[in-house]
Amino acid sequence: MNFSSFKNIPTIYLYLLSVISFVLANLFRDKNDFLYGFLLGLGAALFIYGFIKNRKNK
Repeated sequence: MNFSSFKNIPTIYLYLLSVISFVLANLFRDKNDFLYGFLLGLGAALFIYGFIKNRKNK
């Protein structure tokens, strides 16, 4: 699989997607445990990937 389009996403969009994921996880916290955990993990992964990508560019 070719993830070149995902690697070229600007860092600010990764941070924005992680914030949106955290907000959605907070909305689903009491309703669905699996979706809450998935969105929480996705937000954390996007944030860490954006942080690493930002450090490599500097």
